[in-house]
Amino acid sequence: MLHYRPQLTEAALEAASPVTAMDERGRIREGLVAAERPLTVYLDKRELVTLMTLGTAPELLVLGWLRNQRMIAALDQILAIQVDWETESAAVTTRTGVEGLEARLAKRTVTTGCGQGTLFGSLLEDLERIQLPPALFSQNALYRLLEALRHHNRVYRRAGAVHGCALCREEQILVFIEDVGRHNAVDAIAGHMWLEGIDGGDKVFYTTGRLTSEMVIKVAQMGIPVLVSRSGVTRMGLELARKVGVILIARAKGEHFLVYNGADRMVLDALPTREAAGGR
Repeated sequence: MLHYRPQLTEAALEAASPVTAMDERGRIREGLVAAERPLTVYLDKRELVTLMTLGTAPELLVLGWLRNQRMIAALDQILAIQVDWETESAAVTTRTGVEGLEARLAKRTVTTGCGQGTLFGSLLEDLERIQLPPALFSQNALYRLLEALRHHNRVYRRAGAVHGCALCREEQILVFIEDVGRHNAVDAIAGHMWLEGIDGGDKVFYTTGRLTSEMVIKVAQMGIPVLVSRSGVTRMGLELARKVGVILIARAKGEHFLVYNGADRMVLDALPTREAAGGR
């Protein structure tokens, strides 16, 4: 039996735009900037939200946003997602509509997501229903993953001003997506997982952004038990990670990292040398 796939446009755009700028010596230089664009999502002709995005994976972004907001429970409820950049819109068509949509839209929380993310409905309360699989993660696997990730961040190296997120299995990077906000990048990966029927139980999620409550909620909803960031963690992000059992690793760069939750499930099998540890 074939896995169901809704009809999707292929409206990906270039991530960076050419510009000129003057440097500190008054010289004109050519360069690139991240191509931030608005994309307004309509669900059965009802306006939901405007997302600021690079536009490199707009259909996956919309799909993952719908999943992570729990607007739509099953992929086969979606008939089509049509992205039109002339109108800067994404039209989502469902089979039978979404029950209780107005009530969901009435309750929203503005998060710390770049450009201000938004959580609709009672997602915080729904966390109690999430059961993540038990997981172990090793120091050696983390170091190998961080080394593999050094070769990504293509848009960031060219233009800056973006965050990157990756879906990984140990050190294998399955999907890497960059966007102007980390919440957009995680939503696009969620959309990819939903579309391809990928289970999160044996996966690791990496982000360049800070580990806020929003990031923990979304990763937990994706069924992923390990969350890694090169940045820091917020108090609420930590509290929610403890509640749902996410292994939370922050400040991960080189041989350095801090395990804020799940230290008992972290296998220390590649301790740095004394010289490396002292030189941090």
